[in-house]
Amino acid sequence: MPAPVTVPDFLELVRKGGLVPGKKVDDLLGQNRATGDPQTIDQAAAVLVRDAQLTFFQAKQIKLGRYKRFTIGAKYRLLELIGVGGMGAVYLCEHTLMKRLVALKVLPVEKLDDHSNLERFYREARAVAALDHPNIVRAYDIDQYEKLHFLVMEYVDGASLQEVIARYSQEKKLFDPFRAAHYIAQAAVGMQHAHELGMVHRDIKPGNLLLDRTGVIKVLDMGLARFFNKQQDSVTEKYDDKCVLGTADYLAPEQAVSNIVDVCADIYSLGGTLYFMLTGQTPFPDGTIAAKLAAHQTREPRPVETFRSDVPPGMLDVLRKMMAKNPANRYQEPMEVAEALEEWADEPPGPPPDREMPSLCPLVRALAAPPALDRSGTSTNPPLARVLFGPGRGVFARASESSAKVRQARPADSVATASNAAFPTPGATAATTPRDKSNAHVHGALSTGRASTSPTAPISSRPNAESNTAKERPTRAPRDAPHPPAQRQTWFLVAVAVAVTVLFVGSLVVAYQLGKGNKETAPPAGTVTSGS
Repeated sequence: MPAPVTVPDFLELVRKGGLVPGKKVDDLLGQNRATGDPQTIDQAAAVLVRDAQLTFFQAKQIKLGRYKRFTIGAKYRLLELIGVGGMGAVYLCEHTLMKRLVALKVLPVEKLDDHSNLERFYREARAVAALDHPNIVRAYDIDQYEKLHFLVMEYVDGASLQEVIARYSQEKKLFDPFRAAHYIAQAAVGMQHAHELGMVHRDIKPGNLLLDRTGVIKVLDMGLARFFNKQQDSVTEKYDDKCVLGTADYLAPEQAVSNIVDVCADIYSLGGTLYFMLTGQTPFPDGTIAAKLAAHQTREPRPVETFRSDVPPGMLDVLRKMMAKNPANRYQEPMEVAEALEEWADEPPGPPPDREMPSLCPLVRALAAPPALDRSGTSTNPPLARVLFGPGRGVFARASESSAKVRQARPADSVATASNAAFPTPGATAATTPRDKSNAHVHGALSTGRASTSPTAPISSRPNAESNTAKERPTRAPRDAPHPPAQRQTWFLVAVAVAVTVLFVGSLVVAYQLGKGNKETAPPAGTVTSGS
């Protein structure tokens, strides 16, 4: 249908679309005929958006003459366009029956001409469905309506790290290195969950790491994920070996040669993301895609020290190890990255400022569940990042129970300092502290996967420091590890057993002495007493 040219035409399309109650449309149409206000289509659309009747996306579509297909099936009402990628568009929708916001990733109909696109789309659905972790975007359902195939996912109210850092670059500012360390550590915790379930992401980059309004990072887009321990992952064998998959700016050297890679490739890409957050540019920003792929294999990125001087040397050591050319020289698991960054990431920085978050229209704000408020008008719910990653929660520390399933036991972690955080020496036993497992059952699990969970242990809080300085952090004194409950119970049982034994032996001695005295006082057998 052609675009409307007058306010009445626009309001009639709004009525046909069924998005706004008829009474509201009649009132606005009567006001226009009586007073001439609103005078333009843009003003009429602004009034409906302001009154939480339309979203920005809906108003734009109706102004273009598109008033149909604002619902998918009978359950999902389209609200906003979140983004468009190579594998389709992502829409913010309202589940009309459950009254909650979800994100729908829709595979474009034209993509169905290539059967590999549909297979990759369903592979992503299987990958996301296998994961259940606070640092990974969850999947709720996969469905089909007519020719539309769509994946229903958790809606994350926030922005990608790509968008956040881009705002800082426009303002010619650099991102806080301690916030960067905390966000990268969170992403590593989520990647560890996927790794323990046999999955490699293969496309880790700032655009696939979402930061929500509470300060939690969520890993997005498992479209290129590969199940490296499953023979039935035939999509990789059929299609992925024929091309280079991933993003050239963050692609590991070995991934440019073969798509059969392990989690070390994701760790390299995560290091490239940390580099981007610290410097505001990709490791190799210049040249063609082929030149960038070659640079990842043969060159070192420009040192971070040439951009800024406030990044701790230990953090730079961690970055260099993450981006080592040889996979064997990198951290071998994502959790090792989180542990290496523990010194700067053990305390959450708080919710991100509002200027880093997207602006929501009044309708979306009304549909989103508001936080619970106390009588003073402040929120009674602490930010999720503080609940998950605050002092004492210890998601960066690991117990050996679940990690033994995926790796050999490592020596006790050394005390982290700015000089040894990236390369702890196995022989430095004097500076090691045992893991405190006494609180593992209290603090919950690191991974909420269906296969197994990883108990967590508290980590000590770092001292307050100015974010704009690069001073060495003092070495933290090792803590005395309390006896585990099982050991205390063992000692208690031993003590009880000893006490019972002593009482038993004492009673035997007393019985023997009493029996001996009775023998000495009794008359001999056959003797007649004088009274008989």
